[in-house]
Amino acid sequence: MCPHDPSLNLPSPNLATQLIHHPYQPPEDFSAPQPGVFKASTVFFPSVAAMRSREWKHKTGYTYGLHGTPTSYLLEERLATLEGGLQTLLVPSGLSAIALASLSLLAQGDEVLLPDNVYGPSKALAEGELKDWGISHQFYDPMDPRDLARRITDRTRLVWLEAAGSVTLEFPDLPELLRICRAAPQVRVALDNTWGAGLAFNAFDIAPGLGVDLTAHALTKYPSGGGDVLMGSVVTRDEALHLRLKNTHMRLGLGVGMNDVEAVLRSLPSIALRYAAHDRSARRLARWCLDRTEFSQVLHPAFPDAPGHAHWKAVCGGSSGADQTLEGRAAGLFSVMFDARHASAQVDAFCDALRLFKLGYSWGGPVSLVVPYDLNTMRERWPAHLKPGTLVRFSVGLEAVEDLQADLEQALRHVS
Repeated sequence: MCPHDPSLNLPSPNLATQLIHHPYQPPEDFSAPQPGVFKASTVFFPSVAAMRSREWKHKTGYTYGLHGTPTSYLLEERLATLEGGLQTLLVPSGLSAIALASLSLLAQGDEVLLPDNVYGPSKALAEGELKDWGISHQFYDPMDPRDLARRITDRTRLVWLEAAGSVTLEFPDLPELLRICRAAPQVRVALDNTWGAGLAFNAFDIAPGLGVDLTAHALTKYPSGGGDVLMGSVVTRDEALHLRLKNTHMRLGLGVGMNDVEAVLRSLPSIALRYAAHDRSARRLARWCLDRTEFSQVLHPAFPDAPGHAHWKAVCGGSSGADQTLEGRAAGLFSVMFDARHASAQVDAFCDALRLFKLGYSWGGPVSLVVPYDLNTMRERWPAHLKPGTLVRFSVGLEAVEDLQADLEQALRHVS
């Protein structure tokens, strides 16, 4: 055995025991730009009294890995600041954030209302497990607040908002939708805040005296920024609501890995710069698409003729912070409607011909992505504000925009 410092007072002459119960502790006055990574399932207690008295519901100590370590506490607090909330829960994905909110706030006999342009898996959850458990649902027209008002009943307990809408990127009248919901005191309002990322607008202060009760956020997208992390969050301002969600979070055994938390913590300081870069490139490419005869419609909420542009401008307009050349803020997404004269096979050929834009789901990473969609399978009815044709959504990454434009141009030769 190698000699050791007798001042360490090692607990045993056996090497295995020494390595497991080694008494050395590094000095505590270490400071660096990147926070430490604390990974644990088991957390040690100094005494039985401490074990019995320590509370897992609040950030006053540590009890078990699922309930948090210094690393996850830090990310939770920073995300609360990003979104304008007070408390955050971390979950394994954006979809699990949506599921956590729905499972915590809905019970048999309740009803949930979702916009017809809601994220597809959220719709599938309502049509699957929630329906099987006796929770009904309705889809409302997000661009017609009167439709939402007509659908709210005494059984309605939760209304989901999405801004901008999934795939078709309509921007609803968020203040008016909130006013309608606030007229029904039993209704909680949740927003999928992935598109806005806490940067385009403050979901808890959308208009004077108006804000959502909670946000669900796919940290997989812009907070991660690398296309290599699956994680989600639920942010709230109300302590009682947070504790209700946290109890459900505990009972479902939801947790995230600290290496993934570390990755998001490393990316978070640059989120505003990256969001602005994605936004700037997406608008430039979308403007180029406006002049292409292959497209009958270009969908981007910052464009004057886009569905809900006035609502986007009212909520997201003004100074864009990191990039003063842009009016307002928007995610790096836009969709195009191929003119109906182009068959779906031609649209598929266009997507297959792209070289820099990769076929793949998700967004918010450095690589540009493209996905064609069949809206007939996604909507209750064809939206009146959309022209006929085949829709393709682009997620614009961080490549040089000139190269992305050239890629679009060469792929369009496969459409004619």
